[in-house]
Amino acid sequence: MAGKQTPATTLLVKRGIAHTIHAYEHDPKAESYGLEAVDALGLEPSLVFKTLVTDVDGRLTVGVVPVTGQLSLKALAAAVGGKRAVMADPAAAQRATGYVLGGISPLGHRSRLPVVIDVSAKEAGATIYCSAGRRGLEVELAPEDLITLTGATVAPIAG
Repeated sequence: MAGKQTPATTLLVKRGIAHTIHAYEHDPKAESYGLEAVDALGLEPSLVFKTLVTDVDGRLTVGVVPVTGQLSLKALAAAVGGKRAVMADPAAAQRATGYVLGGISPLGHRSRLPVVIDVSAKEAGATIYCSAGRRGLEVELAPEDLITLTGATVAPIAG
């Protein structure tokens, strides 16, 4: 696993969570990192999730939605009992998570952030994919393990 260790993968190993790491050659010109992973790894798009950091009433909050969908900021705010959500300042998102944009994982953040995962993750099947904490690195794991490890709320947040 040399070169594939990130705070996310370290957490998975430490907790003994079954997972598989999938690496691919990242193209810096890619417009969508999630769709790049779908294409590079030959995955079903509904199984690949993107991690988006938002600001809900002044508190950074993470939304995890399918790469083919959009995050509903209104639904995310409601899911955490907030009134208004906006996309977080990129520098603040990177500082709080410890990851670079395009490689933010829902796991292993530098600061503990509330996480909301779209309900479609539970309906996707035995495993889903999300960033492993680096561009060009995806982790495959059971949706329930992702929900448990992140302490996530599960809600319909994809618009």
